[in-house]
Amino acid sequence: MPRFAANLSLMYTEHDFPDRFAAASADGFTAVEYLFPYAYDATELRRRLDDHGLRQVLFNAPPGTWESGERGIAALPGREAELRSGIARALEYAAALDCPRLHVMAGLLPPDATPEERAEHRATYLANLGWAAGRAAALGVDILIEPINGRDMPGYFLSRQAEAHAVVREVGAPNLKVQLDLYHCQIVEGDLTTTLRRDLPTGRVGHLQIAGVPDRHEPDQGELAVSHLFRVVDDLGFDGWIGCEYVPLAGTSEGLGWLDDYR
Repeated sequence: MPRFAANLSLMYTEHDFPDRFAAASADGFTAVEYLFPYAYDATELRRRLDDHGLRQVLFNAPPGTWESGERGIAALPGREAELRSGIARALEYAAALDCPRLHVMAGLLPPDATPEERAEHRATYLANLGWAAGRAAALGVDILIEPINGRDMPGYFLSRQAEAHAVVREVGAPNLKVQLDLYHCQIVEGDLTTTLRRDLPTGRVGHLQIAGVPDRHEPDQGELAVSHLFRVVDDLGFDGWIGCEYVPLAGTSEGLGWLDDYR
């Protein structure tokens, strides 16, 4: 049966962030993910996890200056030292939280980037991911990369599943994997059943995420047949987590009816 993790950056925002752990546990979640832990002491976050019987399954490495619009720096030439410092900090949190996955965001490209500039960005991306995967392997942590749709995040370096899998194959690190967000994939490519059947058996997908399309509310709100997709995931024997990275339409707990068959 699929396993679901509450995304505490988007869900339970009716509570202060430290109180979202208790709320997720009360609704039957046994795992959580979120964007960034760095505003909180790792010891305090670990206490929240332990107090409520939760596992931390994913968070993001530092993305550059998020508040000013940066969305990662792994594909940005000249930011290598900052990337390495950020990965080191993220791995300290991963060790403290016993978190086995770390999403490393690529960053935004200028809309007028030339083919030569795009090639330089890609070379930087591969080199940085190889370095990060090497550091993470010593701690048993997977590095994840995620294709993101250009409607929500214009200019993001990585948008298609095939591109992500090509990067993983080219870097060649066994702990570098793809974070397959079915919301982003539906917007960019569609054909989700075929994508799942093609990519999950490769072992290159380390984490799934879900949200309703097109409005990013509950997974059963919109055009996705989520019960069918969850059956496909189950039939394929995927033993990872499905992150619920959506914005509740009218209260988090009130919108969890879609989860009743899986709790």
